[in-house]
Formats: sequence, C-alpha cells, structure tokens
Amino acid sequence: MSATEKKKELVLQYYRSRIGRPEKQRRVLAGLGFKKMNQVIRLQDTPEIRGMVAKIPHLVRIVDDNA
Repeated sequence: MSATEKKKELVLQYYRSRIGRPEKQRRVLAGLGFKKMNQVIRLQDTPEIRGMVAKIPHLVRIVDDNA
C-alpha cells in the first residue's frame, strides 16, 4: 500500500436494542465494540467486519460507506 492510499473505513451506528436477541448476536455486537444504543463507531473496512455486520443488519446500520 502506498503512502497516498487511504485505508477504507466503515462508520456504523447501533440503533436497535440487543434485548431479547440470541447470545450469538449479542457477542457480535460486543465484538464490533458497541456498548450503548445510538453509538457510532469507525472500523476498518475488512471482509471480517463486513461479515459481522451481515450477521446483524437489523441491529446496526452503515452510516457512511466510503467504498
């Protein structure tokens, strides 16, 4: 990667509650780093992160997609 290339980031928002959700989905939220409702986080855009987001699209939304 050259010095001029920017690393791509995903900006995610946690907008629906984890209450009543399976333990596996709660662990995915924790793995992404979410702690509070309406929290917005920036993560590196990797296939692993995209896969985690794909498991819980009903709980998080992509706010800004620089892809």
